[in-house]
Amino acid sequence: MELKITTLDGGEAGSVSLSDDIFGLEPRTDIIQRCVNWQLAKRQRGTHKTKDRNDIMRTGKKMYGQKGTGGARHGSARAPNFRGGARVFGPVVRSHAIDLPKKVRALALRHALSSKAKDGGIVVIENASLQEAKTRALAAHFGKLGLDNALIVDGAEVDANFRTAARNIPNIDVLPVQGINVYDILRRKTLVLTKAAVEALEARFK
Repeated sequence: MELKITTLDGGEAGSVSLSDDIFGLEPRTDIIQRCVNWQLAKRQRGTHKTKDRNDIMRTGKKMYGQKGTGGARHGSARAPNFRGGARVFGPVVRSHAIDLPKKVRALALRHALSSKAKDGGIVVIENASLQEAKTRALAAHFGKLGLDNALIVDGAEVDANFRTAARNIPNIDVLPVQGINVYDILRRKTLVLTKAAVEALEARFK
């Protein structure tokens, strides 16, 4: 697959050939969904918790005699059926993470990249660097490229000026190539790769 390389100013800077083993697969939604579920489950904090009977600060003394009241039999006031009592089967502090094999995660990333390529949602730029960290200038560059909702993936390191200028622009995410992931690819309309990012991805999946 051949794609044109553009500059931030919208000019042409040659072309690049994308590997069919990475960008030319037939996307499988089931594999992509498994990876997205794995990512979202892993990032849940799991700090929610309700009080059980051991956490309620009430006396454990039996409320009244077992017999002779004509009502139901009750013991501790910490029981869940009383106001201010404990909660039955409430959430506890735990990890929501699930297991997903490393090979499946790598395959899902390739299918996500192929999905963007199939939809025409990949743009390759020469580099992602700025002389000054000016948000207005970078927004003007994005306007020339028609980018209003995009994930920009650079090489091993992201230019500091570019990252600073992009962080105040809504719906624009910037990541180094090590941080590329399925969820961030799918949540943005356009995937913008630098030449360094393309080379790193091809070396990674070679």
